[in-house]
Amino acid sequence: MTLIKSISGIRGTIGGNPGDNLTPIDAVKFASAYGTFIKKQRNKDEYRVVVGRDARISGEMIQQLVMQTLVGMGIDVVDLDLSTTPTVELAVRLEHADGGIILTASHNPKQWNALKLLDKNGEFLNAEAGAEILEIAEASDFAYAEVDNLGEIHKNDAYIDIHIDEVLDLELVDEDAIKAAKFKIVVDGVNSTGGIAIPMLLERLGVDVEKLYCNPNGNFPHNPEPLKEHLGDICKLVPEERADLGIVVDPDVDRLAFIDEKGEMFGEEYTLVACADYVLSENPGNTVSNLSSSRALRDVTQKHGGTYYAAAVGEVNVVTKMKEVKAVIGGEGNGGIIYPDSHYGRDALVGVALFLTHLAKKQMKVSELRASYPAYFMSKKKIQLTPTLDVDGILKIIAERYSNEDVNTIDGVKIDFENYWVHLRKSNTEPIIRIYTEAPSQVEADKIADDMILEIKEIAGI
Repeated sequence: MTLIKSISGIRGTIGGNPGDNLTPIDAVKFASAYGTFIKKQRNKDEYRVVVGRDARISGEMIQQLVMQTLVGMGIDVVDLDLSTTPTVELAVRLEHADGGIILTASHNPKQWNALKLLDKNGEFLNAEAGAEILEIAEASDFAYAEVDNLGEIHKNDAYIDIHIDEVLDLELVDEDAIKAAKFKIVVDGVNSTGGIAIPMLLERLGVDVEKLYCNPNGNFPHNPEPLKEHLGDICKLVPEERADLGIVVDPDVDRLAFIDEKGEMFGEEYTLVACADYVLSENPGNTVSNLSSSRALRDVTQKHGGTYYAAAVGEVNVVTKMKEVKAVIGGEGNGGIIYPDSHYGRDALVGVALFLTHLAKKQMKVSELRASYPAYFMSKKKIQLTPTLDVDGILKIIAERYSNEDVNTIDGVKIDFENYWVHLRKSNTEPIIRIYTEAPSQVEADKIADDMILEIKEIAGI
């Protein structure tokens, strides 16, 4: 059982002992720290925070604890109840709220839950703000409102509809083209809120929808991370139903993966590539992804005359870089689409609408669209080191050895070679180096990773 306190939020398993797990006491403690932070940031008479959750079993319990804690601090709450991460992000901005809390452990299994914390723009807190909240929680430096100054809860269950309206109003979403294509699509909502939001969006777009695991009861029918090894059922169902494609999201609907008409994975790395290809064809500009994402985005960006930039791993880092370089689209290789014309957050609804517009205009099958992009293959491995080894020192030696190549050290060490790349990152919690590689074939990617593991062992003397 685990409780992970980080600058990006509080994540843990339900049950067990306070301080070791995400118990009711921990939920109240960190909601209190967040409420205190909000009141310190914006010194005024009235405060408002948006709260929503995915469908995991513990969600309603944790949400009540969090909301009533904020009420006890004199903060009004906009209760979205069952919602999605991007919907909460959008609602913070539309409500002119002081912040937001999303209760979701994203792709983690059902025993996990988390408090994901947003600022007044509906964006994830930066490292400085996250660290301040942890300090407030550690010191229990919070006070509650007197009886006449308690906050109120205002329930609003319309925001998924509002979110869909916002998506359909985007200039590059062509509702008529999608309707004319008469797509048939299978949706795997992993029995969470994607099973509500994605079919609603598709029905508005005139799509014939076949639902798979779209009952939002929190009983995940498979590992909720949208990876190939977890998606056997939808990969089988798409060709059986003669569907044009399948759509898969994680429990809080910020990650997006596609299945082609043959039941093969489009590749979550290529979700962003395809959406960027369409956006850049209509609105040329710059793009951003994190250092561990596919080189294919760089290739597509350059094809359209733009410049590709890499950011450190983490959504907040990608967003910061996107603002800096005025990127027209960006995201992460895990199927996360960030489209600034909507908002600065990963959004599967926006991704679906852009992808389907692209597919409808191309008049291609999904497999044909995938074949039109550069073929890259990734390997993701790790090496366990002893606690006494200097991991930072090892990475520094690697960077020096390859200094004649294109080396980036903003997040570990990434080495760009002509036909492949290697990215080494250390774990913040254990003596592990993660090794990510990408090459023109899976065999090459795996070999490059294995060779780098041998090189690290040689440096470490193990």
